[in-house]
Amino acid sequence: MWAQIKRDRSLLLMTVPVIVLLAVFAYVPMAGNIIAWQDYSPYVGIVDSPFVAWDNFERVFTNPLFLNAVKNTLLITAFQLVFFFPIPIALALLLNSVITPAIRTTIQSIVYLPHFFSWVIVVTVFQQIFGGASQLHRILAGHGVHFDLMTDPDTFLILITSQAVWKDAGWGIIIFLAALSTVDPALYEAAVVDGASRRRRTWHVTLPALRPVIILLLILRLGDALTVGFEQLILQRGAVGPGAAEVIDTYVYYQGVIAGDWSFAAAAGLVKGVVSMLLVLGANKLAHVFGEAGVYQRA
Repeated sequence: MWAQIKRDRSLLLMTVPVIVLLAVFAYVPMAGNIIAWQDYSPYVGIVDSPFVAWDNFERVFTNPLFLNAVKNTLLITAFQLVFFFPIPIALALLLNSVITPAIRTTIQSIVYLPHFFSWVIVVTVFQQIFGGASQLHRILAGHGVHFDLMTDPDTFLILITSQAVWKDAGWGIIIFLAALSTVDPALYEAAVVDGASRRRRTWHVTLPALRPVIILLLILRLGDALTVGFEQLILQRGAVGPGAAEVIDTYVYYQGVIAGDWSFAAAAGLVKGVVSMLLVLGANKLAHVFGEAGVYQRA
């Protein structure tokens, strides 16, 4: 072991800043989760706050507002998993079929650009296009159609998914294009010699090459299933109401920071973290069953 440490001392030294950052900003703050078992008050501190055992967790699971936030979170996650997750894959396949590299690079750059926009800018752009003061709204109102996409709770799910696609689909395209660049061209040539059509080459060569990346991103997406965009939703919560826009993260924020019920919010956040961890472990185990490496595998 010491010989390996001496051999890899330069690499190990490079990891020290990351380890320090994780320890200070991720692992040390986890000790604060103790307030989930307390009636915590910031005025008396963690040491002097009374211990209430599992009372806060009982409140979490019996609170109808929290259960509504869980329902909205799972609904948004499932909807985006079906209608958002496949879009970068499809766009990457389309871009990969473009022969001219200049056209491919131009389209990729245009699609990737919104990834650098903040959610404030994204929501503002959609407000200018689809809001009540937009030109589109005035044209529709002139024809007797009164419809405001930005304030309608019934279409809020479609709205936030459209915003996520416009903002983040370009990031997924880059990942899948990088995976496609590793495919051996000889495989396509052999498939052409065997008489395979473009559709069959995509099915038997391209998609199998993408499968490990797809499964890895799917595992990470499932692990992030209970986190569906705090900033995006809190910016639009007032317009559509908490009934449609309240998710676990916004609920924890309003209960903990705004209402000052720190212990209840900590218990709700801890439940979310544990469930997210179980989703990652379960999805990773399922990936091993299908013969993929997943996020990690035992040596």
